Amino acid sequence: MGIAERKKRHKEEVRTSILAAAWQLVLQDGWQALSIRKIAEAIEYSVPVIYDHFTNKEAILLELTKQGFRQLNQELIGAKDKAKTPEEQIEAMAYAYWKFAFDNPAYYQVMYGLGIPSCETVNQISELGTFSELILQPVKELIALGKHPETDPFLKLHTFWSMLHGLVSINMMGSGENKNELNGLVLQDFIRGFVSGMKT
Repeated sequence: MGIAERKKRHKEEVRTSILAAAWQLVLQDGWQALSIRKIAEAIEYSVPVIYDHFTNKEAILLELTKQGFRQLNQELIGAKDKAKTPEEQIEAMAYAYWKFAFDNPAYYQVMYGLGIPSCETVNQISELGTFSELILQPVKELIALGKHPETDPFLKLHTFWSMLHGLVSINMMGSGENKNELNGLVLQDFIRGFVSGMKT
């Protein structure tokens, strides 16, 4: 292996260790407490080394956000592939989204630290674009089969995403053993209303 290859491999290893350390800190203290200094201490490098790989803390959080959406997209694809009709696909993906959020609360909180990403952010990050397309495809099919083909699928995507995220966020903030049944009913009610709204 030549010098250039060794340098490249070393740079990739340091970048990977930075992200791994950042993730451990997020799990321990939450994404709000993450700092470049803490990451540098965790991997026993100087602060400038971190800046050689990432412009700032936000760039590290963005990379973790991408990782989270890649994982979420895999869950949605798996759920969607098991369903046949657009209605079943939307329902399966809603439940997969819900499960992902509560199986991976730290990832979810990093992914949505500042709320739902803007359209501009979605267009700039391929993982977010993939997420949008996964939801849009059955939404468009359902609209085409319904009585209002002029319905804006992007509006429906935003409604779907907002309602799911809102329900997840409310439940992440609260606590209580009796909420599971109610949560299931609310999620079911939302999905039914969302689907029937496009069909009728």
